[in-house]
Amino acid sequence: MSQSDGAKRTPTDKAMGIGGLSRGRVARKGPALQREHLQSAADLAKSLSDENRLRILDCISRGKQSVGGIAKELSLSQPLVSHHLRELRRTLLVKIERNGAFVYYELSDPRTLDVVRMLGAIAKDSLSNRNTF
Repeated sequence: MSQSDGAKRTPTDKAMGIGGLSRGRVARKGPALQREHLQSAADLAKSLSDENRLRILDCISRGKQSVGGIAKELSLSQPLVSHHLRELRRTLLVKIERNGAFVYYELSDPRTLDVVRMLGAIAKDSLSNRNTF
């Protein structure tokens, strides 16, 4: 899809490498979603659907942190942080490192933050284009 068709490309479109919207369709680059990957993607999306989990991911993206360190930095209770870390571990978004009695958490894959940023950009673009609520 070219820009000559009058379609407007948002920053999200540019980042995703897709053309602008035209007649309700979005041009797509790359292969179609594989059916076997959809459940994995849904599990990751569920895990990313909580604001506190996103805050935890952002916190540990700056370096390894203990549960107590995360709780203190984010002003959350330790049980709540532990609960969210269990979910993030279940979906393999974080990994742990044991050092004696201490357990430290870090991102498993830095691309996770790219996904979160992209979702934020899509949400921002969607809200800015919304006419009714």
